[in-house]
Amino acid sequence: FVSGIGCSSRAGGYTAADSLHTTHGRALAFATGVKLVKPKQHVIVFTGDGDCSAIGGNHFIHACRRNIDLTVICMNNNIYGMTGGQGSPCTPKGSITTTTPYGMQEQPFDLCKLAEAAGANYVARWTSFHVKELTEAIKTGLETPGLAFIEVLAQCPTAYGNKNKLRQPTQMIERFKNNAVKKNKADRDAAAGIPLEPGKFIVGEFVRRANPPLGVVKE
Repeated sequence: FVSGIGCSSRAGGYTAADSLHTTHGRALAFATGVKLVKPKQHVIVFTGDGDCSAIGGNHFIHACRRNIDLTVICMNNNIYGMTGGQGSPCTPKGSITTTTPYGMQEQPFDLCKLAEAAGANYVARWTSFHVKELTEAIKTGLETPGLAFIEVLAQCPTAYGNKNKLRQPTQMIERFKNNAVKKNKADRDAAAGIPLEPGKFIVGEFVRRANPPLGVVKE
């Protein structure tokens, strides 16, 4: 397990496996080195929306482009929850944070679209409510050669929720449950000319392909 810095990044330390806790934004760079030196090892990266898409954004794009054989789990809580509640590149438009007291004016990254466009072989998104589906996505990611990117929308009642009228963890879980639209339904709606409602988001598997990966040993 390899992790950077942030709310997500102590996860590797709570597992009964070798783990590497690295510097902010550099988890994918460290993981690339580990995979190339130890190509038969499963290398799993724990990262967050700030760690992955802000200071680590360049590494993220190029790890996907190289399609290196890593399983990347990004816990996206839409904010810098550990360092003061600042807005991140994934903070939804209109959200209140310590750096956007009048509401976020920028469009957020769609990390799954970014990973797919950059070249990742497997891309999926679920939430902390969708435990069963998330478990299956992680299994599929581990079994898919090349870079697997799994975004997990996760609650942060302390920083994000406290400023956006979602102070209880259960309120945020309810929000995930009520606003998630599974990809097959979203595709049917789009084909019928029905747009995604404001505040809704798509969950599911976005891509699974077999482009040549980097870091896979051929038997």
